[in-house]
Amino acid sequence: MDIEDLLKLAEEDKALADKDTAHLTINLNKVVSKNLVPGLHIDTRELKDGVEVKVRLDDGVVIEKKVHMCFGVTREKALQRIRMDVDIGKNAGISVLSHCIFPKATKVKHIMDAKIKVGENSFYSYEEKHIHSMEGGIEVYPKAVVELNKKARFKTIFELIKGRVGKLDINYSITGLEESVMEMMSKVSGRKDDVIRIKEGGNLIGEKARGVLTSRVAVRDNAKAEVYNIMRATAPYARGHVDCKEIIQDNGVATAIPVVEVKHPKAHVTHEAAIGSVDSKQLQTLMSRGLDEEEAVELIISGLLS
Repeated sequence: MDIEDLLKLAEEDKALADKDTAHLTINLNKVVSKNLVPGLHIDTRELKDGVEVKVRLDDGVVIEKKVHMCFGVTREKALQRIRMDVDIGKNAGISVLSHCIFPKATKVKHIMDAKIKVGENSFYSYEEKHIHSMEGGIEVYPKAVVELNKKARFKTIFELIKGRVGKLDINYSITGLEESVMEMMSKVSGRKDDVIRIKEGGNLIGEKARGVLTSRVAVRDNAKAEVYNIMRATAPYARGHVDCKEIIQDNGVATAIPVVEVKHPKAHVTHEAAIGSVDSKQLQTLMSRGLDEEEAVELIISGLLS
């Protein structure tokens, strides 16, 4: 399997052929292809143990088409380390669709270490979709420190769309100034001996800053999941919410630790956490319509993660 096969697997090959669509493709620690559009700058440097990626968006530039990024490993055993530095200028905006693809992994480690700054009155959206092997031989460590300026907006979605989790350890920390908006969502389903750890922190330090942390996790067989979300509000009229829902089946183990911290009398943060097996009424309804139990459970979990 080569990088072209990876792109087809992620249905990225057509988008990357479009000259008006910005993209970056990295196989292991090597930059395979790159295309830029006016106002967007992506500088890459191949390191001994990874790739350094610097993304800059000029002031006043809003890119209409999604920017496509692909980080793949075609080997069974490898280390891929991505160091990413993102700087979005003032009154600017960009949406990124990133595929991380490890279809043959038996012993692969993928480390993403990002620093992100979003300028005043700008937006940055990062949608991360993972395709793994069915062996579970993958370790994924996405880490990001995000700074939102006044009226900046940031949205990120992490989703495993194919294969087994292996080991996943998400660690995000976001700080928002006045009237900024942060949205983080993780959607993951674990099987066998998969291990899922999600740690997300939102710091609403500016007046009227807003934030939502959302997690949707399912664990089956002997999989384990731990979700630790904390939302802090220290400014007047800051508003935050933490929402975690986890489904467990078989011998799965799930832990949810939602933490809310308010240090201003005019700030407000709420939380909601729910852990349990699939709803029996839903299960019975689906089975009465012809599905067997396993099919019904899969459909309920798919609904949770949709």
